[in-house]
Amino acid sequence: MLSGIGSLSTAGLRFAGADLPERLTGDMEILSLSGSVTFDGAKSSSHLHMALSTATGEVLGGHVAAGCIVRTTAEVLLALLPEWEFAREPDPATGFDELVVRVRV
Repeated sequence: MLSGIGSLSTAGLRFAGADLPERLTGDMEILSLSGSVTFDGAKSSSHLHMALSTATGEVLGGHVAAGCIVRTTAEVLLALLPEWEFAREPDPATGFDELVVRVRV
């Protein structure tokens, strides 16, 4: 993911340290959208973070969760890197599926 901007009427964000995401509604601008998208065979996954501004100028950010609804537009710029392989694999140290990047052979 190279960049993302646009606007939302509904957003799902999980704030730092929270177990569950918050559902936000109203006019919001996407100030920044970054992270990674992986395609592993028939399976794809993403790990995205977003900074939003509300109609009053309050800025919020966190982990993107399901339920985001585009208000007017969303411009998302992705880059394909065919010489690299991106996958998510379990990491025993963190307990999460972590991004693993390898040169494609």
